[in-house]
Amino acid sequence: MSPFMGEVIGTMLLILLGDGVVANVLLAKTKGNNSGWIVITTAWALAVFVGAYSVASVSGAHLNPAVTIGLAVAGKFAWANVFPYIIAQFIGAFIGATLVWLHYFPHWAETKDTGLKLAVFSTGPAIRSMTWNLVSEIIGTFALVFGILAIKGAVMDSSGSAVPLNMGALGIIPVAFLVWVIGLALGGTTGYAINPARDLGPRIMHFVLPIAGKGDSDWGYSWIPVVGPIVGAVIAGLLYTGLGSF
Repeated sequence: MSPFMGEVIGTMLLILLGDGVVANVLLAKTKGNNSGWIVITTAWALAVFVGAYSVASVSGAHLNPAVTIGLAVAGKFAWANVFPYIIAQFIGAFIGATLVWLHYFPHWAETKDTGLKLAVFSTGPAIRSMTWNLVSEIIGTFALVFGILAIKGAVMDSSGSAVPLNMGALGIIPVAFLVWVIGLALGGTTGYAINPARDLGPRIMHFVLPIAGKGDSDWGYSWIPVVGPIVGAVIAGLLYTGLGSF
């Protein structure tokens, strides 16, 4: 398997399981309806574990344009590979979101709240304030990318290809815990997108797919979960480099 396909498959698994738990909690007449924030944050952390562990030996398991950009800024990943990785991540997000739609197909028509349907695919703020929503996404993604750099110290080989950071299960678990605590501690403001592909990819599929009774895709907010994570990742990469790595 190529690194490109690794990022497609890893991101697909991430979105299938991550958006899948949101569907289970929010959509009407599911077994997990109204099971709450702890269920969502826990399953997202586990989704990161599954997606990353599945393809870490192939692509390094970025599964997130912000992670890819942050690693490149820190000098830990070749800039020439950034764009292909991001394309692969978005393709994976498209596939994952489509699978969630198919998996919960009867439940879309049973759910009357269009906002809940959109929330399955993409994030939204608890209090809409573009400035502070952007700040939240910057801080959350900074914590993610800086944490990954500190935990794993990503490297690349002489050809500029990703080198697996730590292929054992114990090497992926700290990152899953990192995502879990970000959701629990920092996710209450914007839903912690912290990943442009995770938010924009499924949002595009929400717009494209014939989801029963869907509403607006909230394009006015859509730039926040893209710009915020990128800015946060750049800051994390620069700070990690400025500290001399560790």
